[in-house]
Amino acid sequence: MGGDINQKLLTETTKNEEEEVLFKERLWTEMKKLWIVAGPAIFTRFSTFGVTVISQAFVGHLGPTELAAFSLCFTVLLRFGNGVLLGMASALETLCGQAFGAKQYHMLGIYLQRSWIVLFATALCLLPIYIFTTPILIALGQDKIIATVAGYISYWFIGIVFSFIVSFTCQMFLQAQSKNMIIAYLAAFSIGIHICLSWLLTVKLKYGLSGALLSTILAYWIPNIGQLLFVTCGGCKDTWKGFSMLAFKDLMPVVKLSLSSGAMLCLELWYNTILVLLTGNLKNAQVAIDALAICLNINGWEMMISLGFLAAASVRVSNELGRGSSKGAKFSIMTTTLTSFCIGCVLFVLFLFLRGRLAYIFTESEEVANAVADLSPLLACSILLNSVQPVLSGVAVGAGWQSIVAWVNIASYYLVGIPIGVVLGYVFKMEVKGVWVGMLLGTLLQTVTLIIITWKTDWDKQVLLARSRVNKWFVPESRETNGNQENGA
Repeated sequence: MGGDINQKLLTETTKNEEEEVLFKERLWTEMKKLWIVAGPAIFTRFSTFGVTVISQAFVGHLGPTELAAFSLCFTVLLRFGNGVLLGMASALETLCGQAFGAKQYHMLGIYLQRSWIVLFATALCLLPIYIFTTPILIALGQDKIIATVAGYISYWFIGIVFSFIVSFTCQMFLQAQSKNMIIAYLAAFSIGIHICLSWLLTVKLKYGLSGALLSTILAYWIPNIGQLLFVTCGGCKDTWKGFSMLAFKDLMPVVKLSLSSGAMLCLELWYNTILVLLTGNLKNAQVAIDALAICLNINGWEMMISLGFLAAASVRVSNELGRGSSKGAKFSIMTTTLTSFCIGCVLFVLFLFLRGRLAYIFTESEEVANAVADLSPLLACSILLNSVQPVLSGVAVGAGWQSIVAWVNIASYYLVGIPIGVVLGYVFKMEVKGVWVGMLLGTLLQTVTLIIITWKTDWDKQVLLARSRVNKWFVPESRETNGNQENGA
């Protein structure tokens, strides 16, 4: 009897040890898969963000009018086009990720081509904004000289807008297959070329604004050419089978998913823009905007990390759902969220400790530095929320919930966050802090809502939905191959 009891205890101990070892192995495997996507994605976003910072630095040495016009075009026009196209391209993350998980590899190439068609049509619709920039800005009350220079810059930005079509789609196509190291290499090469070209064209050869803008366009297009060559010339043999007329079929489901994806992301991007616009109408707006710009700049750099985790969450969740593993999807969500949150906690403590000292990197004004120090607790809270919210948005993209999240964003940001911000900032005279507190409350509400949705989701049902989505748009590989041969692809 005693031997039986001891044997039973030993069996239970061995079983617990095996489960612990199994969990550690599973966690290690998931972390490797996570960072294969997140690492290059974070580096690529830092590099892309750096291209704009470098361009702005060189343009700033040309004169205050050129800098103001460039900043206006970048903040309003380019960010608007970026948001629309990036949002619509995120539909490709859902489709490619789930198809790759389901091992329908040849479908990724068809989805990529369908997304090109949808995004190209969208970019054409955006063209009038960039063609008629000067009269639009003058009608909005902008200074005529700045508006004229901005109109000249916006013509150059048309090339950048069309570069987003290739950039976003190829990145998502490659990320779904965890082949995005090539994107990081190309981004590093591009930013190096951009620094040298900007100096050569603006400082050495004295081409001024034209030189800076030419270098900027090349910095956006060089990675695109590399990505296209990698995709079409053998880097993705299983997922790229050549150009096909099948890309023009069944476009409406892709359009619908793209529109809901665009709405989801644009609502988030415009939310931050409204924060700046509201601040501009406050008393002592110059100091408030300067302090806010510094905080948003710091927040923008940190967001590159969060967006990397957004990409990782999207890829891992869509892959697991496509593979038919609800447990894998849930484990991936938990791992990605906790990893991002731990990084967010470290940055939260760091920025609380540094407070206004960071401001002196950007300004020599003690008044602005004091304003930044006053805002730093809100900045730290934003960084903490940013460590969770984008990951949950990535989960939504991976699962195909874009339309649901779009409605959550409308309710959280525009029915709660902005009204509270206006009341606190203007009625209760809390100025920029009040506006930001309102915005934070909106983001907090959105984050909590997404946590509840994710927690209560039936992931077994999501697997079935992913499978039905893949099967609905499935094209047999033999049919695609025949289509390529008929079209000489």
